[in-house]
Amino acid sequence: MWQDSEVRFDIPFSQLEMRLGELVIDKIDLIEDNKGNAGDRGRLLITNLRIIWHSSTYPRINLSIGYNTIVNVKTKAVNTVFGGNTQALHVLSSFRNCRYEFFFINLIKKSTQHYTSVLGVYNAYMSSKLYREIKLRGGIINEKRLSILNQEILHTTLNGVWNLSTEQGNVGTIIVTNVRIVWFADMNQQFNVSLPYHCLASVNVRKSKFGPTLVVVSNEVSGGYVLGFRIDPVEKLHLIHKEIQALYATYNKAPIFGVEYQPENNTPAEPKVDIDDFTELEEIAEDEISNVLGLYFNEGSDSNRRPVYNHYVGLQVEELKEGTTMEQLWELIPSSSTRN
Repeated sequence: MWQDSEVRFDIPFSQLEMRLGELVIDKIDLIEDNKGNAGDRGRLLITNLRIIWHSSTYPRINLSIGYNTIVNVKTKAVNTVFGGNTQALHVLSSFRNCRYEFFFINLIKKSTQHYTSVLGVYNAYMSSKLYREIKLRGGIINEKRLSILNQEILHTTLNGVWNLSTEQGNVGTIIVTNVRIVWFADMNQQFNVSLPYHCLASVNVRKSKFGPTLVVVSNEVSGGYVLGFRIDPVEKLHLIHKEIQALYATYNKAPIFGVEYQPENNTPAEPKVDIDDFTELEEIAEDEISNVLGLYFNEGSDSNRRPVYNHYVGLQVEELKEGTTMEQLWELIPSSSTRN
């Protein structure tokens, strides 16, 4: 799943659509991407995994910002060129050793919808990591009982299960839910592991020096952990193996990411991006679109440059970087490019 962990620019329509388990929680119209597409009206979509902005005129001009890349997000009032104040959303992201910053401006001055849903959903995402990340030695067990998450359903609790991560092994309890697999030691409940199905790569029964063993492997993104559990008798081992496989298959059909937020207007947004909202869906090759990534690079505290008059647009604009012209920034398709 890349939606929550990457920053992407000008992606095709197929990547704008909601993946399994992704929901549009809120949307805000008449939003301007001030840093990269100033003057272009667009729409902001807030899902449970990312922020999407797309131009209303040319939806192929768009951004996808995963919550897991966000370093900081805040709102503030800013002055507009037309006078008066409006709300701006500032997002600072980090992806592949690059830092990007985004400024989204609400073009409706008197709008009461001031990005509260963005902040609320982001906070809900950050507080629901147990649904999506492996947790070792966490505070998930209280008096030998699992602290149940929202939407989590307890299926099986089995005592006398040996964790074979050490030579001598540790006996404890394994718990299987619709969201994750949990094990904790009987002698020390702080010695535990919570492995969501989101991180699961495989679950099998294999032979080992301890006899038939339940082997649970996490995916590479989650660290590639290999956990082994001995369950006696062997009939119980095979039963719990089949149960985990069934729950894992069900989870993959309808993933639960744990991000819950109700917009202030209490009216849920559409569950998916409506194809009728788009007036232009023609996809073009990547090399035909101007490389706009540089516009979003975060330059730190030295990014403020003095305003100068620019004859090309007839306005006062921030002083451009050396080697950059307003013509280059303004055009969508470089003049040197040609279509087949």
